[in-house]
Amino acid sequence: MTDALTQQGRDEYLTVLFANGWSMDKTRDAIVKEFQFKNFIEAFGWMTQVAIYAEKWNHHPEWFNVYNRVDVTLQSHDLDGLSARDVKLARKMDALAKAG
Repeated sequence: MTDALTQQGRDEYLTVLFANGWSMDKTRDAIVKEFQFKNFIEAFGWMTQVAIYAEKWNHHPEWFNVYNRVDVTLQSHDLDGLSARDVKLARKMDALAKAG
């Protein structure tokens, strides 16, 4: 089990993620973002790259894909809230999206 983000952690880490297009889920303690790609192949390729890290880090996103769009929700379900694992995976998702 991992620890929930402290208020200091939220202030420090979430501010940067919000500047990159993430936002708080309106119904629970989770972060959400919509990623847009040129086409389905790029979207699915990105999801495949993310899946490798998610499995390695044992932290799996909730996501929904239609054509070139991937909607992502991150939350540490064992905490029913946000943790450093969510921040780590969000950062990796952003980096992989920029690299593609």
